[in-house]
Amino acid sequence: MKLPVLLRLALASAWNRRYALGLTLFSIALAATLLLGVERVRAGAREGFSSALAGTDLVVGARGSSVHLLLYSVFRIGEPTPNLSWAAAQRIAAHPAVAWTVPISLGDAHRGFPVVGTLPDYFKRYRFGDGQALRLTQGRAFDGLFEAVIGAGVARELGYALDAPIVLAHGSPELEGAEHSDKPFRVVGILAPTGTPVDRSVHISLASMEAIHLDWQGGMPLPGLAVPPELVQKFDLTPKSITAQLVGLKRRSDVFRLQRELNEVPGEALSAAMPGVALDQLWQMLEVGERALQAVSALVAAVSLAGLMAVILAGLDARRRELAILRSVGARPREVLALLILEGLGVTLAGCLLGLTLLQLAVWLGGAWLQSRFGLVLAGVWPEQAEWLRLGGIAATGLLASLLPAWRAYQISLADGLSPRL
Repeated sequence: MKLPVLLRLALASAWNRRYALGLTLFSIALAATLLLGVERVRAGAREGFSSALAGTDLVVGARGSSVHLLLYSVFRIGEPTPNLSWAAAQRIAAHPAVAWTVPISLGDAHRGFPVVGTLPDYFKRYRFGDGQALRLTQGRAFDGLFEAVIGAGVARELGYALDAPIVLAHGSPELEGAEHSDKPFRVVGILAPTGTPVDRSVHISLASMEAIHLDWQGGMPLPGLAVPPELVQKFDLTPKSITAQLVGLKRRSDVFRLQRELNEVPGEALSAAMPGVALDQLWQMLEVGERALQAVSALVAAVSLAGLMAVILAGLDARRRELAILRSVGARPREVLALLILEGLGVTLAGCLLGLTLLQLAVWLGGAWLQSRFGLVLAGVWPEQAEWLRLGGIAATGLLASLLPAWRAYQISLADGLSPRL
C-alpha cells in the first residue's frame, strides 16, 4: 500500500473519530503553547531586566550585596540599602576616570509608586534597551522645588495629567507612612513608556527630597515644628546622603580598576556593582525556579501525549473489525502499523502547529502591552532554534506514544478481528 493511500486512510479514520482526537489535539496544542510560552517569558524577563539600564558602567552605593544594591536602586525591589554619603558621591563624580554621575535617592512613595530624588541630568543620562534615552510625551523636566515628572505607568493607572497635584508619603511603596501633605507637588512632565521601572516612578529633584524632610528626623515628623513651603528655600537643601549613584566612565576599559578602587577605598565602605555582572548573579540565584517552570511545562506536554496514546488504545477495540477488513483486502501487518503511527504523528504535529500559532498570536496581540506594563520583552514572531527543538521533542514523543497502540494493532490477527466476541 503506497504512502498517499495510507495518508488518505489515516485522515478518513481520524475524521471518523474527530471529536475525541480533536480534544486530544487541543490539549497537545495547549501543552506546546505552555512549553514554548514559559521559555519566551523566561527569556523576556531576562531581556526586560537587562534592558532596564543601559550605558551605565557602575552603580555605587554603601557596602553590601551588589545584587541587593541593583535591585533596590534600579528596579525598586526589596528592602532599602544603607545610604551613600553626599561627600563620597562628590568624590566619585570628581574622579578622573568618571565622565558623568547621576545620584538616586529613594525612600518615599506616592500611592504605591516609588519616588526617585535625582538631578535633571537623570533624563539625559539614563538609558534603557539598546541605548534609548528617556523621552517626555508631555511637559518638561523639573527645574524647581515641588515639581514632579511621572512615568507612563503612573499617569495611566492614576489618571494624572499635567498640573495634577500630588502628595508624597514617607515610606516605601509597600508600606507608606505619614504624608507630606503640607508640601504638595505639581506634575510638570510625563515620560513616554519604556517597559522599565521608570514607568512606575515619580521623579523629583534632590532639593525637593530634602525640602519635604526638613521638619522630619529619624523617619518621623518633629513635634511642634513645621516648615511651610514658602520658607524652605531659606534652608540649605544640599542632600546629606543618597541611596546610590549611577556612574558612566570615559573609557569602558577602566571599569574593573575603578570598581576595585572604590571597593577598597579607606574610610566610608562602598560597593561598586557592574549591572551586567550583578544580573548574572541574580539569574544564577533564580535558576532553580526557572528549571522548575520548564519541568512543569514539560510534564504538561507529557500528560497530553499520554492522553493521545490512551485515546488511540481505547479506540482499538472499536476498530478491530475495521483493521481486520483492511487486512482482508490485502493490507499487510506493517501497513496497519504504519497507519496507526501516521494517525498519532499527524495529531501531534497538528497540535504543535496549532500551539505555535496560538503563541504567535498571543505575542502579536499582547507583546506591546506586556512590555509597557510589565517590562517583558517577548521574542519576535519567527520561532528560534531552541523552540523548533522543543517542538521536535514533542513530535518525537508523540511518535513514541503512537508505537504502543500501533504495535497492539499489528498483533491483532485477521481471525480475531472477524470473529464475534462473546
